[in-house]
Amino acid sequence: MTTFDDAIAAPRARRARLRWEYVFAVLFWGVVLGLFAFWIFVWAKGGEDQASGFVWTNTAQVFQNIGRITALLGGYLALIEILLLARLPFLERLIGFDRLTNWHRWNGHAVLWLVLAHVVFSVWGYAKADQAFVPGETFGDKYWAYMTDGIFPGMILATIATIMLMAVAFTSYAAARRHLNYEIWYAIHFTAYAAIAMSFFHEVPAGNELVHNPRQAEYIWDAMFAATAALVIWYRLLWPIIQNWRYRLRVTEAVEEGPGVWSLRISGRGVHRYGARAGQFFFWRFVKHGFWYTQHPFSISEAPKGDSLRITVKALGDHTAKFSQLKVGTKVLAEGPFGVFTSDTRTRPKVLLIAGGIGITPVRALLEEFRGDVITVYRALAERDLLLRDEIDELVRRNGGKVEYIVGDHATPEGRRLLTPEHLHELVPDIEQREVYACGPPAMLALIERTLHRMNLHGRHVHIERFAI
Repeated sequence: MTTFDDAIAAPRARRARLRWEYVFAVLFWGVVLGLFAFWIFVWAKGGEDQASGFVWTNTAQVFQNIGRITALLGGYLALIEILLLARLPFLERLIGFDRLTNWHRWNGHAVLWLVLAHVVFSVWGYAKADQAFVPGETFGDKYWAYMTDGIFPGMILATIATIMLMAVAFTSYAAARRHLNYEIWYAIHFTAYAAIAMSFFHEVPAGNELVHNPRQAEYIWDAMFAATAALVIWYRLLWPIIQNWRYRLRVTEAVEEGPGVWSLRISGRGVHRYGARAGQFFFWRFVKHGFWYTQHPFSISEAPKGDSLRITVKALGDHTAKFSQLKVGTKVLAEGPFGVFTSDTRTRPKVLLIAGGIGITPVRALLEEFRGDVITVYRALAERDLLLRDEIDELVRRNGGKVEYIVGDHATPEGRRLLTPEHLHELVPDIEQREVYACGPPAMLALIERTLHRMNLHGRHVHIERFAI
């Protein structure tokens, strides 16, 4: 139960998170600038020594140098790419899974373009140096020669890794994702680990900055790869195995909430030690035929109680459509909890909760904790899509506050004004004085964010949880 008086520590916690964000930002950009400084030092050290290759007297050498710096930056950002979604608890608690996912997406684009720039400028530069470059004729021949003559170690592995990264990037676009089920998309993205691991066997042995200079640079690069691998192995493999062996989770109750909607209660030994909070989510895997090879994120749909957690799932795809097959006794593997969509972020006495569709699940859990002046706005296309409505009404009746059910389709004339700034201000006249929490599908949240921005509501008093990974 969280009143505003109970949440007075939230601003202090927010300031602590902000300080750590600044620390991470300084470290990140410090390494980027350090790479530039190191590269410039190596280049200056080479001077006019043609054997070093770090000169700018002709176009070929310019292209080669661009290829080298893009390789250094691309290799560094590739390690950052892994760590952003390595499910590091300390990082996730400070930043939040949603923001880390967004950073991961944009950082991934940077990695791909840097890698492609490295390939193009390096091959182009060396081909021009050998006076072998003719556009459209010898570029491919020169690249094939580099792959097979052994001058540059690991070229074949690096080429495979580049193709894998291109596949990951291509399937990240919305148009491509719509044609892939989650399992195939996840499997393709999982190959990014292998791609970055394979790149190591080209980066270190073939990197001029590492090979032809003091060995400390190579040792640092090796240590960065080793540390990243250790964190991934521990938090993505070993720690989940330990956690699931400790808690021994099973489905202990399965309730059909409505057509295609199921609530599962999952219990185990000492589940309270997870430290889960209302509003957070886990990655769930059910040990049953047709389920064990898939892992999906679902929010808990009520505040944790004793040694059990509850999730509520709506059939929206191939995986969730089969939830009726899950029976009491099914073993469950879980990773989490994740997310900062919790009452810890509350800094104002008045609260507005906005939910859309199945996004009501973390909001319904938060309703158990919040007290005081709390307004809940629940958006759905039709009455039948208002999930857990009886529970929400009971929580509002018991804890106070108000709930507004907004039903309608934006595609219809009468539904066009739903949750526009004018409509939202009619529902919540004092919205400017409220802490805002919003959760739902991406399209709805995009509308909500535009609406809030037009009302000059954004920044630290607005908390968004997207139901998309």
